[in-house]
Amino acid sequence: MRHLWWKVLCGLLLAYITVFSLTVPLGPGVIGVDQAALTSGENTRLIQTYNAHLDAADLQVFLGVDDSSYLCTEILEIVEHDLVKVSFTLPENAPNKSFNVLMNNATDGTMFFPNAFRYAEGSSSSENTAWDICTVSVENQFNTAFSIPFQPIIYESIRNLMFHVPMWFTMFFLMGIGLVASIRYLAKGDVSMDLKALASVQVGLVFCVLGLITGSVWARFTWGAWWVNDPQLNGALVTFLIYVAYIILRNSIEDDQKRARIAAVFNIFAFVILFVLLMVLPRFSESLHPGKGGNPAFNKYDLDNTLRMVFYPAVIAWILLGYWIYQLRLRLHRIEKKYYYHENV
Repeated sequence: MRHLWWKVLCGLLLAYITVFSLTVPLGPGVIGVDQAALTSGENTRLIQTYNAHLDAADLQVFLGVDDSSYLCTEILEIVEHDLVKVSFTLPENAPNKSFNVLMNNATDGTMFFPNAFRYAEGSSSSENTAWDICTVSVENQFNTAFSIPFQPIIYESIRNLMFHVPMWFTMFFLMGIGLVASIRYLAKGDVSMDLKALASVQVGLVFCVLGLITGSVWARFTWGAWWVNDPQLNGALVTFLIYVAYIILRNSIEDDQKRARIAAVFNIFAFVILFVLLMVLPRFSESLHPGKGGNPAFNKYDLDNTLRMVFYPAVIAWILLGYWIYQLRLRLHRIEKKYYYHENV
């Protein structure tokens, strides 16, 4: 009973992140535009939004020239519930070739879509160009409602962050237990350390498979394919195969001491390869994953305070669950070991 508290905590955290992930709505945002190319003169465009209150009386739409200059637009009508039709006029020589969309109202706060339009005519800059610049006093105001942050491309699939990423944290934790156990076995020859290494790798492989599955589902909805040629994806698959080879190696050796010794050496090298494939190589190559290949990490663009309230508990919850399963698996191996020696005495 003295170890019951952390198991209760694990269950409560898992329930919390599940309810949060499935019930908290995604925040408002801009999805895209009907036609990105702009021409000089009058332009009429449709801007598509998500979960936004377009019927708000104080709705404003601007085109961003740069971080501090915005072009005024006229809202013509609200089409259905998620489309707003706007009109604006560009001079013959615009001071920029790329324009952001900024929408704002008191209910949703500020919604931003980068590089929504591009200028198809004229020079890229002109100091003498007449440009109708609006004064935007709402540019740093954001929605204060309790919601999951909206991000282009990711959209609703951002909820998978609470499942996919913690799977890899848990796998690293469990494989780390196996690494320490293998080192201790080589140092002292303690059979219990070999059992700990085996149990941790077995449970770690389960979370590796779950990480691959949740990652593949996420890739399908964000990158358009179940699997892409990404160094971190390929590294995760190779890692899985290496640890499967660890299990196969153990089953191919009959002598207990020889099996434990060879398996311990293999497990140490497997963890080194795991670290290199998943933590080192993706950072020095082109990768679609956040934080790799020059892409910003989650904590830089969408891991706001609301998401932190569930992401960090999710990491703790899945690690606790993995450790719980590891303890059960280790207990089973110990029982099997005692039964084996009892039957062969």
